[in-house]
Amino acid sequence: MSSKKQVLSLYRQSLKLALDWSVHRYLWRGQAVYLRGLFEANRNVTEPRQQRALITETENLLEKWKHPDPYRPPTAPGGSKYERNLPVPILDPPPKWMNP
Repeated sequence: MSSKKQVLSLYRQSLKLALDWSVHRYLWRGQAVYLRGLFEANRNVTEPRQQRALITETENLLEKWKHPDPYRPPTAPGGSKYERNLPVPILDPPPKWMNP
């Protein structure tokens, strides 16, 4: 796999990992901008050894920060029970006790 494809794959994985840790999209957006900055800072690295070192370091960080219970869409196999960012369902209050 070329280093460009590998870096793009790592970038997508990091965005998905950040989404696993963020409950709300507006919180995730700030993290996504920060991640983009980190990847852009090393965009001009052309030496293959440095590229491999950065890729290895990024893979290790992604493995370290992996979420123990990642979010899965409810329609996916093994998906999460509830869709995130949906309002809590309004349930009828419990019946009142009648005094004898």
